[in-house]
Amino acid sequence: MNEQENIYNPDIREESVDYKAMFLKFFRYWYFFLISIIIALTIAWLFNKFTKPVYEVSSTILIKDPGKADPQTMIGMGAYGRVQDNIQNEMVILKSFSVVNRTIKKLDFYVSYFYDESFKTSELYQNNPFKVVFDTLIPQPVGLRFTLIPVGNNSFELSAAGENIGYYNYSDYAGVAGLSIPVLQYDEVHSFGEKIETPWFSFSIVKTPVFVAEAHVNNTYQFNFNNIDNLTRRYRNVGIGAIAQNSSILKLSFKGNNPGKMVDFLNMLMEEYLVIELEDKSRISQNTIEFINRELVKIEDSLKSSEAELKIFMTENKVMNLESETDYMFSTLYDLQNKKAEFLVKEKYYKYLKQYIEKDERQLLIPSSLGIGDAVVSGQIQTLIGLYGERTALLSTSTEKNPYLYSLDEQIRLAKRTLIESVNSIISTSSITIGDINDRISGLYAEIDDLPALDREFFNIQRRFGIKNSLYTFLLQKRSEAQISLASTFPDSEIIDFASRAGLSPVAPKKSFNNMIALFFGFIIPLLFIFARDYLNEKIIDKKDVEKLTNYPIIGHVTHSNKLTNNVVLEAPKSSIAESFRSIRTNLHFMAKGREKQCILVTSDMVSAGKTFVSINLASIFAMYGKKTLLMGFDLRKPKIYQDFGLTNTEGITSYLINKNSLEEITQTGSLQNLDIIMAGPVPPNPSELIASEKTDELFTRLKEKYDYIIIDSPPLGLVTDAFLLMKYTDNNLFIVRQNFTNKKVFASIIKDIEKRELPNISILINDVKLSKSSYGYGYGYGYGYGYGYGHGYGYGYYTDDRDTEKPGMIKRIFKG
Repeated sequence: MNEQENIYNPDIREESVDYKAMFLKFFRYWYFFLISIIIALTIAWLFNKFTKPVYEVSSTILIKDPGKADPQTMIGMGAYGRVQDNIQNEMVILKSFSVVNRTIKKLDFYVSYFYDESFKTSELYQNNPFKVVFDTLIPQPVGLRFTLIPVGNNSFELSAAGENIGYYNYSDYAGVAGLSIPVLQYDEVHSFGEKIETPWFSFSIVKTPVFVAEAHVNNTYQFNFNNIDNLTRRYRNVGIGAIAQNSSILKLSFKGNNPGKMVDFLNMLMEEYLVIELEDKSRISQNTIEFINRELVKIEDSLKSSEAELKIFMTENKVMNLESETDYMFSTLYDLQNKKAEFLVKEKYYKYLKQYIEKDERQLLIPSSLGIGDAVVSGQIQTLIGLYGERTALLSTSTEKNPYLYSLDEQIRLAKRTLIESVNSIISTSSITIGDINDRISGLYAEIDDLPALDREFFNIQRRFGIKNSLYTFLLQKRSEAQISLASTFPDSEIIDFASRAGLSPVAPKKSFNNMIALFFGFIIPLLFIFARDYLNEKIIDKKDVEKLTNYPIIGHVTHSNKLTNNVVLEAPKSSIAESFRSIRTNLHFMAKGREKQCILVTSDMVSAGKTFVSINLASIFAMYGKKTLLMGFDLRKPKIYQDFGLTNTEGITSYLINKNSLEEITQTGSLQNLDIIMAGPVPPNPSELIASEKTDELFTRLKEKYDYIIIDSPPLGLVTDAFLLMKYTDNNLFIVRQNFTNKKVFASIIKDIEKRELPNISILINDVKLSKSSYGYGYGYGYGYGYGYGHGYGYGYYTDDRDTEKPGMIKRIFKG
């Protein structure tokens, strides 16, 4: 890559950040920043003013590990993991649908009350001036907002309007299927305490102690009935987390607009959680008592019958006691029967347990609750109950399609299969033990057969009574133990701190933070807008845009003109534009290196860049300097110079090149001394061929002998090649770039082509530069200057036309620059 090609690659050219120019660029739009900041702060103020304040209430609860007192649970590395798993499970349970639903039902959340303030509605809780009293057996409309306006101390106006209103039954907490109101319009006046009965709703409205006629009459209030299930879903959004790592103390938090309502909800949620935990722990004892009661009912009648039979026999035969040998046999048999009774109870329990497992019942008894000490089965039952609890907790926050649910179901199936195998083994062992006891009892019976008939009969009657009595006594003892356990049951968890309204302050909106955000965006939006406008802009704006694309020198600039004529130098010789052209004339003189005569070509990349404007005024400034000057309109395709001088275009360059007219005949004189003008003439069919003809060589040879300065207004280089054909006759070639008009990509493409052709004496002239009071030289802000004469922006307001220049409006300045 050569040095010329580097010109067009901005990433290769070294650049430095002009912080002063950047500051002045932004400072020029100070009013834009000010307006943006004021608007942003106003929006923040309105948001802070009319946004409902959000409060956060919190409480703490201790989740104890139910098995922490058992030394077996503390053995092994898995203990910590089990504790953490238990805490995670309890966190899910605390915010489960069932627990929150029970909590909502315990609270007075059936009806919500609101007060209409300016631009916002606030919810009332425990400070509402009236209360809706209704019969829970009568369905009420949900999703319908009632409006109530007290019109006196004892009367109010009630209105409601809605479509497709559903009903909810508070007796069974369910929606009423098939019952709805397609359209409802209601507006009546009622008295407080009056029962309002309509085809759509039925309730009465009573005043509360809060009601004060002077404060509440003519105010607008609202209320609506709540669907408890929908309310439950909203209140499940409670935050739960451990207060520290590895801690079993949970912090419950809830955010909302009504702190009193949230405090009551959190406190009731914790209390209800403890009640549910207590119910779960008590269920084992309750199930044990129910099981024993069923067994007692079965043997109570037969026990009474055996007891009566024993009394009758002893009365009729006057038997008071047995012989010592017989008594020993009876005592031994009694012990065996007690053991048999225990094993029978054990066998019945395990058969009951197996039956419940196969039915997928989850109200299982633990063996220890019946005095059956089987640690393996007890552990397996605890595991199964834990898996059931985890599945229930997961379903409260998920669906049946959850992949983890399939894993849990598989674990439950495996646990049930293992438990059934253990139960079957214990039942078989019990049956063997009972059979062994029966064999021993049979041996005693053989000995009893040798007893006298009366003793043998008494022994048999007493044996039957002893078996039933032992079993009955054993069950009564276990029932008493279960009842004592039920009475002494307490929850493992403990409430540490109840939620409270004391010291509460809103957590949102954060006014200071919102104001800072508004200030930030108020500043950053105009900043980004200016950056984006400059980044997306494809037009040449300042000097650096040109310098990035070419190494050709910038000979000067021409300021913006508000005049209606193109010949500004002639009409306003003391204007800033005239001074711009004097500066350019001086620079051209230095570039000529002492040559007294010059031929200068003026061209551009596209039309409307201002090349004709520059040509006319440049020729005029040389003529005013006392130099014999010729202005040539060499744009043979679109001639227009004649319009600015009020001359004709019937004869000109084209008529000379085809030998129709002589040089003298096509040369015209303007109103300015020392300035001659040659028009383009009639538009030919072959402009390029005419320019390339030998007649053009002859024309320039004669003109250079006659004039000091020849200014050529040529066609744009980006459209035709006419300007390239004329450059062999010129000493200087001015390429016109118009501020905020010339396209960077088009300019870069054409200037690169010029550099490849190695054309000499190319200079860049910036046209239509808009000076402002914030300009500081060429390239600062949006002003330009070039080293000589007027060019640094210090003299704004000095020239005669500056005072008459119309200042553009603010919006125009923002978008036009």
